[in-house]
Amino acid sequence: MQLIDSLKEIFKTGANSLKGHARRIFMAKVVKELGKGGQRLAETELGWNRTTIRKGTKELESGLTCLDNFSARGRKKAEDHLPNLRNDIKSIVDSQSQTDPSFKTNRLYRRISSEEIRQQLMIQKDYDEQELPCEETIRRKLNELGYHPKKVRKCQPLKKIPETEAIFEQLAQTNKEADTDETMLRVSIDAKAVVLLDWLSRGGYNRVEIKALDHDFHPDETVTPVSLFLPQYDETYIFLTTSNATNDFIVDCLNDFWETVNHRFPLVKTLVINQDNGPDCNSHRTQFMKRATEFSDEWGITMKNAYYPPYHSKYNPVERVWGILENYWAGDILDTVETVKKFAQNMTYNGIHPVVKVVRETYNKGVKLTKKAMNELEKRFERKPGLEKWFVRIVPVSLE
Repeated sequence: MQLIDSLKEIFKTGANSLKGHARRIFMAKVVKELGKGGQRLAETELGWNRTTIRKGTKELESGLTCLDNFSARGRKKAEDHLPNLRNDIKSIVDSQSQTDPSFKTNRLYRRISSEEIRQQLMIQKDYDEQELPCEETIRRKLNELGYHPKKVRKCQPLKKIPETEAIFEQLAQTNKEADTDETMLRVSIDAKAVVLLDWLSRGGYNRVEIKALDHDFHPDETVTPVSLFLPQYDETYIFLTTSNATNDFIVDCLNDFWETVNHRFPLVKTLVINQDNGPDCNSHRTQFMKRATEFSDEWGITMKNAYYPPYHSKYNPVERVWGILENYWAGDILDTVETVKKFAQNMTYNGIHPVVKVVRETYNKGVKLTKKAMNELEKRFERKPGLEKWFVRIVPVSLE
């Protein structure tokens, strides 16, 4: 005896749509209707298990229901024979920081791998290695307890400091005054990120195929550009150093720039300097303020340092020049200082090419004044009340 395909489909669909007791009763009724040899036929044609069919037949004939204990199937959890396992894992992870064994630093070292947790369960909690579950099981339990692997996260930066609005209001006023007064000239200064000199890809595009190294290795030489930008004239002066872009280098660039252009501005008595309040040129950087004061005295010109607030450096006008320069050379290889210089010279901002100069002098980091010397120098500065860090006026000795 064989079943036609349509009946097979009906029986299989009906059985698959049911579970437990209801499924067994359905199978028993179908087999009963098939008559003699029904169990064998159901096994061969429908793929049903004979043991299940017999169990269902007994339930059908007796009217009793066999309770299904699905939860008892499979292997038991480790907690069934190790009831304190989860708590012990948690206690180890929660106290997983340890000090530097050599006591050379105050840093805390953390260990949260499943392999280390398993080892510590044996060391700290006296578990036997044979009774402990494998590393994969412990890893899953760590996830169940909420100890998922996480990347090191940077703190979210502050979007504003309390003085931000006041700083921008004063900047607008100071910059407007400089742009409308013929005795004042505004200069925007900033240092660009260090440029690695090698056959490295910069993520740009070029119509000619250019091949770069497959990895960005640490090259032997780098160059750091510092730019002085005149917003009123769209003029850019770029200085390239293969040394460190320190505060001495920045003031030397300013000195070189003013020596080049001062004859064009015979009426200018004040330079308004727009810059970021970064670590190399902020108003409390002792060596920078000393050099700025010397510049003011040497040229007999007043300096007004007007800084942009933190997290708003992109408002500094010179940043527009950096954006154009980065897009201009991104599709090419910058492997030498001369290559960097040529690209910077060929770039244009509003149709004007920058003046580019390479500085070969070596600059050392960490140069600073003593506290006593800085206190004496501080007497020369006129800081704006309430915004002392952001607006500083330096008057040359000749005008005091």
